[in-house]
Amino acid sequence: MSERVFNFSAGPSVLPKPVLEKAQRDLLNYNASGMSVMEMSHRSPVFQEIFDSAKSGLKEALSVPDTHEILFLQGGATLQFASVPMNLMKSGCADYAVTGNFSDKAAKEAEKYGTVHIAASTGPEFRAIPAQKDLSLSPDAEYLYYCANNTVFGTEWQYVPETSSPLVCDMSSNILSKPVDVSRYGLIFAGAQKNMAPAGLTVVIIDKALAGRELAITPKIMSYKVNIDNDSMLNTPPCWCIYMLSLTLEWLKSIGGVKAMQEIKHERAAKVYDFLDNSSMFTPHADKTSRSEMNITFRTGSSELDAQFVKEAAARGLINLKGHKVAGGMRASLYNAMPMEGVDALISFMKEFELSHV
Repeated sequence: MSERVFNFSAGPSVLPKPVLEKAQRDLLNYNASGMSVMEMSHRSPVFQEIFDSAKSGLKEALSVPDTHEILFLQGGATLQFASVPMNLMKSGCADYAVTGNFSDKAAKEAEKYGTVHIAASTGPEFRAIPAQKDLSLSPDAEYLYYCANNTVFGTEWQYVPETSSPLVCDMSSNILSKPVDVSRYGLIFAGAQKNMAPAGLTVVIIDKALAGRELAITPKIMSYKVNIDNDSMLNTPPCWCIYMLSLTLEWLKSIGGVKAMQEIKHERAAKVYDFLDNSSMFTPHADKTSRSEMNITFRTGSSELDAQFVKEAAARGLINLKGHKVAGGMRASLYNAMPMEGVDALISFMKEFELSHV
């Protein structure tokens, strides 16, 4: 295929074209250093500039207060499923809202280190997000954990839950898509491979007052305090991913930042949902009040027709529309770098497919 496709993958996902072009230009010789970012020492002054740019850029983009520290770690969100309870569940109890595949996995992982109280569960179909009144919160919980956007089932929290304990949030699939009041959170983490950079980088934003509470069994590499003290360089960080994050943040700033992106993402999703709500073939999976603007899940009602749709879409340059194996159906991931042309092309094909199969 000679031209770029429209990539609807849930992650690793599409990156902004200007970011890729800038990385391509700098690939062999970054900033007259005579080497690629992939070759330079993480202790070198030239990489320190990249690191500082990414950190300050993220701090600016999300208005991160001075009470919080930004960490660039590895291991993906999956490692954080263990790191969070190891660092924060000192008294042995935490609340978990299970609203999708990954919050369910996080709760099961946390059970190894203490008592997990399920504050809410919307399984097994995970069509909706619980209302505040439906959250059953423990008075002695060290934190309340939730996943802001559920990539597998296509639901998204439309509010920030109220709790007396610190909030811990997995924002892997909607970070940088809208403004966030970081001061309301004890800890935010996100795998980079959806809205920030290639796979390999995990961003953690933590209230520094929560650091230093880790269980005795916590490995040094997983200690938030140790990583804060070493400014994310206890070991070699994912240098290339941090560089790509810095470029993505520059691109995001150039189009108006997270406030502008919020408007763009709403317009993208509204176009697709408007079609789905008026379709005689396709049905959205998520309840209307809980729909994700990042991952739109839908189906035809026939597994054979779903498979045919995915196959024909790929032949038209609309790839990775197959739903997650747990949920089935189709999924269109509309992350920050998805151009509006991709959304329009998807809707055009859906209309055509429906007309030819009804």
